[in-house]
Amino acid sequence: MAIVYFRDEDMAPRGNWMPPVDVYEDEHNITLKIEVPGIDDKDVDVRIENNTLTVHGERKFEKEEKEENYRRVERQYGSFTRTFALPNTVDHENVQADYDKGVLKVKLAKKAEAKPKQIKVNVGGEKTLESKEPKSVTKAA
Repeated sequence: MAIVYFRDEDMAPRGNWMPPVDVYEDEHNITLKIEVPGIDDKDVDVRIENNTLTVHGERKFEKEEKEENYRRVERQYGSFTRTFALPNTVDHENVQADYDKGVLKVKLAKKAEAKPKQIKVNVGGEKTLESKEPKSVTKAA
């Protein structure tokens, strides 16, 4: 299992706020889900450089209503930047970002050589490498 590290500077807010992020992994991808409701897709920038994923965006304050009519403002506005150190197993050429219902989903494919391979162990000491990609090693009876 590869680990996506949050950079130290990511823990201190840059801009006015930091959207929450879920990071999960399977044998083929590392996926980040970033909550950015109320942000126009043109106001989000996703980049990878030197094994670092940077997500930058801005939620603009809605100025249609006069500010004196507000009783309370709890939503956070302004720009944000989130930075993640990626493992060497990420294929930088195979990254997909989708934005739906206020969630930015960044899918980072793993390089083929980073995926687990099953090795079949035969009785008699001969080993064969199979092209399957299951998670465990099996022993022939």
